[in-house]
Amino acid sequence: MNSGGSVLDLFRLDGRVVVITGASSGLGVSFAQSCAQAGADVVVTARRADRLKETVGLIEATGRQGLAVPADVSRDGDCLRIVQAAMERFGRLDVLVNNAGIEEHVPASRLEIDAFRRVIDVNLTACFAMAQAAAKVMVPGSSIINVASVLGLTTLDFPSTAYSASKAGVLGLTRSLARQWTLRKGIRVNALLPGFFPSEMTETVPVEYLQDRLVMGRLGRPEELAAALVFLASDAGGYVTGSEIVVDGGLTIT
Repeated sequence: MNSGGSVLDLFRLDGRVVVITGASSGLGVSFAQSCAQAGADVVVTARRADRLKETVGLIEATGRQGLAVPADVSRDGDCLRIVQAAMERFGRLDVLVNNAGIEEHVPASRLEIDAFRRVIDVNLTACFAMAQAAAKVMVPGSSIINVASVLGLTTLDFPSTAYSASKAGVLGLTRSLARQWTLRKGIRVNALLPGFFPSEMTETVPVEYLQDRLVMGRLGRPEELAAALVFLASDAGGYVTGSEIVVDGGLTIT
């Protein structure tokens, strides 16, 4: 039980440092802003340096510190550099949010092998590379959150072969890392599975498709997903590891 203050205090991230990949747009920006609102200092990384500056501005508007590290997480050296930058600036790394990702919507018969490899490299291999780099400096009580997708559970009739494969792989990776690192290192590892939220990735999805499948009749709001992420990052989720948190408005029950 929480013998201290209110149960709401468990959701605070005061004094913690969060690293978020893919934080130049969409959900990554919402994650960064929400973690800062919960009290964390936030390191954001993506390839688009100009957009990262805007994210840092949102972080600093909450009164917390932000650090932009332009990088490509599909490069192993960049993953190590991101972690090093966090340690040099803040001296610690408590939460890693593996949010960077790319997608494809090409029928499997026309999907080029190089395009398949690129999706796997960014969505899955880089997820492991960032987790491995972060785990080397994390202390017990830290948290790794891998942003997967409901497309790792079901196809939803999308021709997203590489994307679905990569996100299913993220779920397997999450379970394996949780099994190895929670007991040995005290690091919780969980997966967050979004449904459809406003983002660059969902802009191309036909409205008719969504209306036929969304039980709640609408897209998710970014703050609704960010709230689940803060839960996993904070002491509120202190007894949760190896889990898959689905936030999809009932999409996968149809």
